[in-house]
Amino acid sequence: MYVQHLVHRAPDVVVTYVERTPLARPLVVDGEVALEPDAPAVWFTFPGAWFDLGRFHRRDGSFTGFYANVITPVEFIADDAWRTTDLFLDVWKGVRGEPRLLDEDELEEAIRNGWIGGELEERARAEAARLLEAAARPTWPPPSVLEWTLERCRRVLRAGRDG
Repeated sequence: MYVQHLVHRAPDVVVTYVERTPLARPLVVDGEVALEPDAPAVWFTFPGAWFDLGRFHRRDGSFTGFYANVITPVEFIADDAWRTTDLFLDVWKGVRGEPRLLDEDELEEAIRNGWIGGELEERARAEAARLLEAAARPTWPPPSVLEWTLERCRRVLRAGRDG
């Protein structure tokens, strides 16, 4: 379970913020640190979508890239709580690199262990392929992700209002 601050809710996106990501060790992609323990992250949940998306930073606040989790569509169980299932595959687009598919080994392990299979496996692979293709375009990520920067989230939280 992750606890984050709700900073914005609209029909098409929910924006949450975590000041200190609870990681045991840095997330490293292609030799570059994508997210450090205790670093801030901004998360975007899109109702009905098979992914969520994070703006990742280092502890000093420097932006490192966009991280998309392939997930089941979020089930909103309260205004401030929801649940989903991680489908193992992720897409990373760092500030200096091409989009990259991550965690195929985790999906293969899940298939071997019977945790996922059939239609859900197919949907996870299809969504990851769609995200990779979208992330290669200059129109990705969605505009709301570009609008809700780390600085904007911090301003909104300091002001105590949606902004």
